[in-house]
Amino acid sequence: MIVMSVVTALVLLALLTQAGVVAVQRAFPPQGRMIEVDGAMLHVVEIGPREAGPPIVMLHGASSNLEAMRRPLGDLLARDHRVILIDRPGHGWSTRASRQDSTPQIQARMIDEALGKLGIDRAVFVVHSWSGALGARIALDHPRRVAGLVMLAPVTHPWRGGVGRYNEIIATPVIGPLLAYTITLPLGYFITEAGARNVFLPQTMPDGFVQDSATPLLLRPREFIANAYDLVTLKESVAAQAVRYGEITAPVTIIAGEPDKTVRTSIHARPFAAAVSNAKLIVLPDLGHMVQNAVPDLVKAEIETMIGHIAPAQAAAD
Repeated sequence: MIVMSVVTALVLLALLTQAGVVAVQRAFPPQGRMIEVDGAMLHVVEIGPREAGPPIVMLHGASSNLEAMRRPLGDLLARDHRVILIDRPGHGWSTRASRQDSTPQIQARMIDEALGKLGIDRAVFVVHSWSGALGARIALDHPRRVAGLVMLAPVTHPWRGGVGRYNEIIATPVIGPLLAYTITLPLGYFITEAGARNVFLPQTMPDGFVQDSATPLLLRPREFIANAYDLVTLKESVAAQAVRYGEITAPVTIIAGEPDKTVRTSIHARPFAAAVSNAKLIVLPDLGHMVQNAVPDLVKAEIETMIGHIAPAQAAAD
């Protein structure tokens, strides 16, 4: 009887999850177009004037999608610049053929290929959190694509500890998918907002952020698993690439906060700035992890300052 009860409960939870997936996807449909690359289909949204200087490519962090970069910062930049927002492979409406394609190295290759298909030779990359490692990897492996790099609370170096036991469990074969396809979505509805509020500290999460950022898309099983793989493989990836940071020649601006407990500035932003010769570091004493939401005007000003320096430098090089 106990076994039958457990099996019945799992079946009901699986059915509830599938119904939830349909509801979430109807609530947050894709807003852009799909670009096929080797190993993935990438969802890309373009906003802003197409002829306005170097394009700005925005890459979101973990547990999110391109909407987390679009509001308010992407929309603010799009008043005067061409902005390309990309769902990372496996996130939002982007797919990836293999869950193991979780490293910055592989995702950098995919994004570089997508930009080539979009006809974008060089761009300013704006990256947040997990994508700090991704932006650094693009600058290392595809330097001709990177006109400049603006990093917001970036992950760049290995750290002590892990990334949460639940991520390790979800990334475990058999048991991880079993949980993801049964309890993750129903449970996630109750804890997503509280988790998002914690990431904003010491700032207050804006009203409606979870809905405006399409965060419930994360609760879909395939994305939740992809996110877990991204997180559990990240530490080894940054450890391998950190020794190469001195090779980065593109201009870099890093904006981070001292109170950020999600990605500690002392472990990531400061050592990265010290390793890169052409880096500018801005550390604010009261800024948390969600830099793009807390100080969008500052970020916009720094991006435009960088763009202002890139054009004359490029002209002199030519």
